[in-house]
Amino acid sequence: QVQLVESGGGLVQPGGSLRLSCKASVSLASFNAMGWYRQTPGKQRELVGGISRGGGIKYVDSVKGRFIIFRDITKRTVYLEMNSLRPEDTAVYYCNSNPPSMAYWGQGTQVTVSS
Repeated sequence: QVQLVESGGGLVQPGGSLRLSCKASVSLASFNAMGWYRQTPGKQRELVGGISRGGGIKYVDSVKGRFIIFRDITKRTVYLEMNSLRPEDTAVYYCNSNPPSMAYWGQGTQVTVSS
């Protein structure tokens, strides 16, 4: 059974940084691609960025130059390094395969950017 557990969220001031982690219960090679997603109340969940099995990385325009996705295969963990955070980055952040599987959604981790 595949489980993805997100952690690392919290409250941060505008301009600050956070690093989110997504620990998988199986090898990352089990996924063609992994993605980080976020959701705010009343809005659809959106893909923030993703990393393919081969290491290719893409980001949504709103986070380009600020967010970095990387992984540690030995730890079965995908990371989302978030810099220069803005209030509009406030959301619950999730990881999943890309495209996402309904079976893999976890609890997510709350990120709040506020002064």
